[in-house]
Amino acid sequence: MSNTCQIAVEGCCHGQLDAIYHHIAVLEKTHHYNVDLLLICGDFQAIRNYQDLQCMAVPQKYRELGQFHKYYTGEKKAPLLTIVIGGNHEASNYLWELYHGGWLAPNIYFLGHAGCVQVNGIRIAGASGIFKGNDFRRGHWETIPYDNSSMRSIYHIREYNVRRLSLLSSPSIFLSHDWPQSIEQHGDLQGLLSRKPFFRQDIATGQLGSPPLMGLLKTLKPDWWFSAHLHVRFQATVIHNENLPGSSLAPGPTAVVPNPEEIVIDDDDIENAEPAPAVQSSAPPRNSDEIVLTDEENDVAVPPLPPPPPLKTKFLALDKCLPKRQFLEVSIHSSSPYRPRPRLTYDPEWLAITRAFHPFLSRDLVQPIYPDEDAARLMIRKELEWVKSNVKNENDDAATGIREVGDCQPFVMTAPGPGQEGDAKFKQPPWYTNPQTEAFCRMLELENKINPPPEKDKPAPSHADAFRKSFGS
Repeated sequence: MSNTCQIAVEGCCHGQLDAIYHHIAVLEKTHHYNVDLLLICGDFQAIRNYQDLQCMAVPQKYRELGQFHKYYTGEKKAPLLTIVIGGNHEASNYLWELYHGGWLAPNIYFLGHAGCVQVNGIRIAGASGIFKGNDFRRGHWETIPYDNSSMRSIYHIREYNVRRLSLLSSPSIFLSHDWPQSIEQHGDLQGLLSRKPFFRQDIATGQLGSPPLMGLLKTLKPDWWFSAHLHVRFQATVIHNENLPGSSLAPGPTAVVPNPEEIVIDDDDIENAEPAPAVQSSAPPRNSDEIVLTDEENDVAVPPLPPPPPLKTKFLALDKCLPKRQFLEVSIHSSSPYRPRPRLTYDPEWLAITRAFHPFLSRDLVQPIYPDEDAARLMIRKELEWVKSNVKNENDDAATGIREVGDCQPFVMTAPGPGQEGDAKFKQPPWYTNPQTEAFCRMLELENKINPPPEKDKPAPSHADAFRKSFGS
């Protein structure tokens, strides 16, 4: 990673922002450093008011207002740039407003259902939600007001977002809530089971973690991958381009040990995860002009080149924010006494992917057929040229494709704070059009399919129209 940023990583937040920021302040004072950036790996719980609580898929006893609303209304301000993804215990209505990413509160940025940004040049990508096989290949059909089913399915990760992320060049950091499936095989498995014996059955049956995320890990090969969700600290190292160990736990009957910390949601418990294929990059074509050596030429002794160092992804999962738990770590990456302020910018390649795949963003249950990888990469190369020619900061003369997020998407409150909901306090909130999503779509000249203003509502294009538009036919 770059040496221009000092980064703290948090596991599950569960609304405990005050405690997290206080813990960072104590670490800074104790160890004489300053943290520039905080990454939070889901279950953030951006709850603005009591109406948002009605969109949170947890039992009633867990529905607490938390502390985020103070940062949302301006009563408090996040002391450092904070980037978050969503988990499976969220006010999903607010995260949906910012599907493409945006400020949840001043200095607190949501990466979107999937996204990639840059902080001082460090590329940070991530995927929100958890994997459920029943919903993986569906479109984003859910809308306010949610019923018991859609309140859960809305945070289930979709193939649409996994495909988009798979087309990125390797980011430095990747954030997910779920663990990649089988990641436990690349670390101290027995140590993990000694602390979490109830993981044994899920590991033995291949149910622990997300198959699509392991596919992304193998495809993107980021330097670091951070996760949360399972409320335990766990380290692993994935070495790419070598044979990987198989599971040391053979599938079969296993005694079930209940997880004492699990928040039980019936619909999630009965859904069976179905494996998703890993996204593989296509091999380069053979060079037709290559000069093939004869046997005589091959006999010339040439000293062998040393093998390149293996590519590695370091994986770290962290606990939830509670006393005496391993929920946060700080990584020091700067030896210079001067560090520029954290500068959050869009990633041009991700903007190109967003434009290329926008016709395939389905608001129906049925998902349109995707282009194959070669066609998709051709579309992205075309859109990247558009991004480099059209995306720039307000005061810049030249377009570069690099633009500060705050220049395009200033924070705007869309819902009232707690106590201002009136008689609808315990009802689901109304539809909000988020000006940040409108601004993002204007920047990329895209239709706002997420939450368009009512006066601009119009029938969505058919799947066939979207496919024809994508290929210019």
